[in-house]
Amino acid sequence: MDRWLGDGGMAIIASVGGSFDAYGVDGEDLGWVNGVFAPLDLACNPHGSVQAGVHSVLLDAAMNFAINAALVGKDRTKATIEMTTELMRPARRGEQYQMRGDVVRLTRQIAYAEASVTNAKGELVSRATGTFLVHRATD
Repeated sequence: MDRWLGDGGMAIIASVGGSFDAYGVDGEDLGWVNGVFAPLDLACNPHGSVQAGVHSVLLDAAMNFAINAALVGKDRTKATIEMTTELMRPARRGEQYQMRGDVVRLTRQIAYAEASVTNAKGELVSRATGTFLVHRATD
């Protein structure tokens, strides 16, 4: 699973300033992932604020990587079924943020996850919830 560290094989993550640096499974066999986001010019509008779509890309990736951390063998997420993104505060070029993705519930075919971006003060900048289709290698 180390291939999901850094940009996770998705060049857009690094291109906008994101990087995942740790993942694991908690005591309930639910996955999680941590990362950092230091917005680059590509992520921002002319005023230096990060666009909502960039938040969505990073939050979607965080949820996918968290789910994959919980899956065994060749089981993987197959598709994002539904995702809701909320922005509470602006993220700006020149600042650094923490990203976190967590699995909320994992069933045979569906996974539910959430992800967040927080600022240096620990304040919530953006968050997302999502529902994902799971591909089981034995299917």
